[in-house]
Order: sequence, then structure tokens, then C-alpha cells
Amino acid sequence: MRPIERLVVIGVGLIGGSFALALKAAGGVGHVVGVGRSRANLDRALALGAIDEAAADAGAAAEGADLVLVATPIGAMAEVFASIALHLPANAVVTDGGSTKQSVIAAARAGLGSRIKAFVPAHPVAGSDASGARAATAELYRGREVIVTPLPENPPEAVARVRWAWQQCGARVTEMQPVDHDAVLAAVSHLPHLLAYAFMQELAARADAAGVLAHAGTGLRDFTRLAAGKPEIWRDICLANRTALLGELRRFQDTLAGVGALLEDGDGVALERGFDAARAARLAWLVGQER
Repeated sequence: MRPIERLVVIGVGLIGGSFALALKAAGGVGHVVGVGRSRANLDRALALGAIDEAAADAGAAAEGADLVLVATPIGAMAEVFASIALHLPANAVVTDGGSTKQSVIAAARAGLGSRIKAFVPAHPVAGSDASGARAATAELYRGREVIVTPLPENPPEAVARVRWAWQQCGARVTEMQPVDHDAVLAAVSHLPHLLAYAFMQELAARADAAGVLAHAGTGLRDFTRLAAGKPEIWRDICLANRTALLGELRRFQDTLAGVGALLEDGDGVALERGFDAARAARLAWLVGQER
């Protein structure tokens, strides 16, 4: 497949900046235009070589684009889709990096209107608690999964273009239905973030929080790493996927109540059995990640 001549990245942070850098490293793109509201962040992206040109207006930038990646927080995507709809070339393809798919697709349908067939939703399951262009790296997606959730309207060549672009970044590309994506990600991504934020919030609200945290070690650091993410991003994700997330939260609350009952009963045998099952499951998952 031919390289992308003009890539427009709207939101040049960790996700968008890494996408551009990875494609450049693979020789998969010619010219990259970065769009954002922060001139300082765009200047960093230029200095890093992630983008070749900076722009403030998404609509104007989209003119002449072969591929547009919308990598803003999901709460800002509706405005982006509406702003680029009338500026997209006939053969342009649009994709995204959002952590929810049903809400983003609804925003795309509303904003793009008749151009919805150009939009191929995707979600790179990669990231960190760092943000902004300075966190971007060409290696972010190497060996990581990118989930594509094609729409019925998508031409096969548009889906193939998006798959190819992510594969050029070194990613494993899989496909899911949007509703299935949101259900699975609620369990393995959105709930862990919610729990990390809630746990850290509870500790910080204690009267003796400073004294308690002074004795915390790597266990707390590792468990609460997710709470270092940008709050506004995770607020939007949790609200957008709240139905699936509430179901996972209730499931977890039931499990936690069961563990609490074992503690109250002093049932060490059952407690260890549960811990052993959890340990075995995690080790098996890690082995699968290494394949």
C-alpha cells in the first residue's frame, strides 16, 4: 500500500504524536500536520519531529488530507468531527484513538453526517500516565493491540488503510463490534482506572494522610499508577461508557464483599485459595502477553 502523503493529527499528544513518529520511522507518511489549541505543545511536536507543520484550525488542516487521526480527548471529538466534515477530500479516511467506541461513533455520525463512511473507528490499547507531545515515542505501539471497529458504511479500502497505518506503527490489529469493545474495555481498562482514582482519593482524604503515605512503598505506587492520568480524560471515558462500567463496578463490589466475608469469618483456607487463583490467572495472562 502506498505511503500516506498528507496525515493530519488532531491532538498531538501521547497517542497522536506517537502515531506520527511511528509512521515516519516506518517511511509510511510524507507530510504531517499537527492541529491543537496549545501553541507550546505544537512547538514541542515540531521540535521532536513528530509533525512538519502546525495548525490551529482543524477544518483548514483537513483540506488535502489522505488520513486524519482524531486523537483528542473523547469529550472534544464531536466538535472536531463537525469542524472537518465539509473540508475532507473525497477519498480521505478518518480514524480516531478514543477509548470508547459507541459514544465516539455517535459523535462522528452527528458531526460528519453523510461523510460517516470515511470514518473507521479504532482504539490503540497503549498509553501511559504521561501526556503531551513530549511523551510521544515511535515505539509506543510496537507489539501492542489496536482494536478497529468498522462501520457498516465503511468501504473495504478505508478499513484496509487504517489497518495498514497501525500495522506500520508495529501494532497488532484486531477487529471487534463497538458494543463488545466497550464491554471488554470497561472491565480491563476503565474499571482499573476508576478503582485507582477512588483508592487514592480515599487515602488522601484521611486526616492523617501525610503520615500514612509517608510509609507507602512500591505496592501503593504500582497499584495507584493509573490515578496519575489526566482527570478530565478519564472523567469523559467513565461517563461515556458508564452503563458497561457500572455493571463491572457492581460485579467487583460483589467480589469484594465476598472477600470481606472471608476476612470476617477468619477463613484463611478460602482466602488463600482465592489469592492463589488470582495469582495463577495473572501469571498466565503475563505469559500470553509475551507471546
